[in-house]
Amino acid sequence: MQDSNKNFTQINNHTYKNIKNALKKTAITAIAVAGITFTAGVSAHASAEKLTTVYYVYIDDQYIGTVTDKSKIEDLIDKKVKEEESVYKNLNLSLNSEVSFVPEQVFHANSVANNSQVAEEIKKEISVQADASALIIDGKPVAYVENKDKAKEVLDQLKLKYVSEADLKAVEAKKASDAVTLPPLKENETRILDVRLSEEVSVSDEKVEPAKIMSVENAVKLLEKGSLEEVKYKVKEGDVLGGIAKAHNLTTKELLAINPGLTEESTLQIDQELNVTVLKPFVQVIIDKEYYTKEVMPFEKEVEETESMFKGDTKVKQEGKDGMRAATYRISEQNGTVITKELAKEEVLQPPVKHIILKGTKVIPSRGEGNFIWPTGGGYVSSNVGYRWGRMHKGIDIARPSDRTIKAADNGVVVSAGYDGSFGNKIVIDHQNGYRTIYAHLSSISVNPGQVVSKGSKIGVMGSTGNSTGVHLHFELYKNGSLQNPLDYIR
Repeated sequence: MQDSNKNFTQINNHTYKNIKNALKKTAITAIAVAGITFTAGVSAHASAEKLTTVYYVYIDDQYIGTVTDKSKIEDLIDKKVKEEESVYKNLNLSLNSEVSFVPEQVFHANSVANNSQVAEEIKKEISVQADASALIIDGKPVAYVENKDKAKEVLDQLKLKYVSEADLKAVEAKKASDAVTLPPLKENETRILDVRLSEEVSVSDEKVEPAKIMSVENAVKLLEKGSLEEVKYKVKEGDVLGGIAKAHNLTTKELLAINPGLTEESTLQIDQELNVTVLKPFVQVIIDKEYYTKEVMPFEKEVEETESMFKGDTKVKQEGKDGMRAATYRISEQNGTVITKELAKEEVLQPPVKHIILKGTKVIPSRGEGNFIWPTGGGYVSSNVGYRWGRMHKGIDIARPSDRTIKAADNGVVVSAGYDGSFGNKIVIDHQNGYRTIYAHLSSISVNPGQVVSKGSKIGVMGSTGNSTGVHLHFELYKNGSLQNPLDYIR
C-alpha cells in the first residue's frame, strides 16, 4: 500500500527536513486518510483498483493540505518569485519559508486532496524575501541596502557631506598605516585628523521584504534626519501655538524653530499647515582637525598703588605691548558645527609686556580723589545741562530730596561762600586737582572761604534763593576750567 522509497521535492533550493521526520509525518497522515483499508476484503479488489500518487504539502514544519498535482503549486510559487524579480531586478530573492512535498500512493485520491484550498493557503503564507545588508545602530537595524558595498557607500556619502573625497581617502589611508608621519603644519594650515560617526554603525547580512531595501540616497537621508517624512498639522479653529506644540510633545520654541517665518505674534489661519516633526539624526559626522596659526598674545594690565602720588592720580609706569605665539589647535566639528576647540601646543615667539599703571593712595583732606558723590540726600534731576529758555543751563538741577542737606561732592577747599545774584546763596569748591564744583540757591551756608572740606561733609541746606522757581540745588562741575556734565562723573 505505501511506497517506502519516497521521493522528496524541494522548492527554490530549500533543504527538506530529514527523511525520518518526513516519514513520520506521512505515516501519521496516512492513518487518517479516508478510503484506505488494510483488510483482506479490500486486498481482493486491489488488482482492479488503480493507485494514485498524492502529495502532502508542508510550509516549514506546518502541514497545509494534500494535492494531486504538485506541479501546479510549484508553478504558483515560481510565478510569485518571477513577479517579484521583475519588480526588484537587482536583488537576490528567495522564499521566506520552506515548502516541501511528501508523496503517497493512495486509492481514491480526489477524496483526500484539497487542491484549491492548498493553493489559496500557499498564496497567503508564501512571500519573497531579499538578501540585504542592515545598518545597525545601538543594536537595532535602522536601514537596509542591497549589500555591504552599498552600506559602505551610504556611510561614505554621509561623511562626504562635510569633507572632500580626497581628504576622506587620506584619512582612511592614514588609519590603515601606523607608519605614516605627518609633516609640520604651515601657518594658517588646517589638517583633518579623523572623520568618524557619533554612533557606532555595524553592518550585518539580513533577509528582509524587498520593499524595505533603500537606495543609497534615501539611506543617507534617513541616517542624517532620523526620518524620511515630516509630519504636518492643519490648523483648526481655536488652535494656539502653545496648544499645538504641547499636543505634539514640543515646546513653543521648538515649534517656531522648525517653522521658519512663524513667530509668537503670528496669526494662525484655518487649514494652515505647520511642521510638527523635530528630526533627530540617527548619526552625525564628527571631524577632528588640527590648525596651526600665529596669533597675538594680548598684554595684561596691572595697577600698582603708591603713596608717593595723590589719591585719584594715575600715571603709566610701563607701556603694554602685545606678544606673539605659534599655536596649534585641536578642533572637533559635528555636522559642520564646532563643538570643541582646544589649544594642543604653543610656542611663545615674542612674550607680551605688561601695561603697568601707578595709582596714588596719598590722601590730603584738601585734595579731591577725582570721583564725585551725589551732593544731596536723594532727589531727582529736574533739569539737565544744556540750552533752556534760550540760554545755556550750565548745571543740573536736583529737586525733592529726602534730606535737604547739601554735601561736598569731593574733598577740597572752599573758594567762595555767599550770596551771588541770580545764584542766590552759592558755594564754590576747588578740589585742588583741576576740578571745581558750584552749589547754588542754598537757603543757608555752613562753610567759609578757605575752609578745607571732606567728601560728604555738610556745606549748606537746599533752598530757593536767587533766581529760582522752587526749592532745588543747582550743581555745576568744571574740569580745568571747562564745563562738564556732572552725571558723567558722579559715582
